[in-house]
Amino acid sequence: MPRSFVSRYSVAAALVAAASSVGSTASADDVASPAPPPEAAPAPAPAPETAPASPPPPAPAPAPYSLPWQLRPAAATTAVRSDTAFAKYENAASNGGFTEATSLLVSYKIPGTGEKWQGLAPLVRLMAVNDAPPSRPGAYVPGALAIVNPLVGATYATDLGSSLRAAFSLCVTIPIGMGGGDTPDAGQADARKAGLPARSHMDNALFAVNDLTVIPGADIAWVSGGLTLQAEVTLLQLMRVRGATKQPEASKTNFTSGIHAGYYIVPEVSVGLDVRYQRWLNAPIAIDNDKTNTLVDNWTAALGPRFHLPLGGSVKVHPGIAYARGFDKPMALATPNYHIVQLDIPVTF
Repeated sequence: MPRSFVSRYSVAAALVAAASSVGSTASADDVASPAPPPEAAPAPAPAPETAPASPPPPAPAPAPYSLPWQLRPAAATTAVRSDTAFAKYENAASNGGFTEATSLLVSYKIPGTGEKWQGLAPLVRLMAVNDAPPSRPGAYVPGALAIVNPLVGATYATDLGSSLRAAFSLCVTIPIGMGGGDTPDAGQADARKAGLPARSHMDNALFAVNDLTVIPGADIAWVSGGLTLQAEVTLLQLMRVRGATKQPEASKTNFTSGIHAGYYIVPEVSVGLDVRYQRWLNAPIAIDNDKTNTLVDNWTAALGPRFHLPLGGSVKVHPGIAYARGFDKPMALATPNYHIVQLDIPVTF
């Protein structure tokens, strides 16, 4: 065999052997030392547990409000109120007379106009009076019933803060009551006149059946811890629309005011006191001509307990009874010597 071929064969064999040795070594290393697997990502930490949200605390109930006897409520409510005054009086011969004057009021608070007792409440009020006049023994004088002027209007109540609240009202009477006009029925005319003192002269516009009356008024009350202190002012502008032959004055102006103090002895029972003042600023001619000067104004007061009873849901009845008395003339004179008991039954919704 030629040397050159052997040499070339030997070199080729050596290269193959070397390549084979290198390949075997790399494969052994790969098997003996495999690449480490990638590290697994740590598991996420559990989210901290949160306590369930607690419901908001309920809004505190409004402080209990003491309802006056003949002042307006410093609140806008949906309510029906029956209010009757029973008045005993005497004539100069000490013969007794008796008057019943009943008021029925319905109010409705417009939803969305205010929270709780706040907001706007239109109202309608009706009044009827029955009078049995004094008569001497054996001589019966028949009485009469008169339905007097209805009243329509509205009250707006708002919170002033610091336990203070205010209420503003604007009302008007409709002059269609009995006992008016140019030829009034005598019994009805006497009955409506008897209703004025029976209602402590605080509802004069309802008995002025010949007049259309515009009545703005305002109340402010402090209500806290079961105690209510309230003050009220009202202006009544009366304008004659009929009965000119029986009523010479074309217009009159009346002013009424009062204060109320009430306290809840327990949640179901309160006691209340009204002190009221009424004065004619522009008086009827008959009062201007009165020489005694006792008819132009008067002071009265009423005191009594009231009960607060739930009827189910938000419905409550607040019956009360009060004794009313005049402080000065004419109601405190020996004649007519008025003694008045008021039975008041409001139902609120």
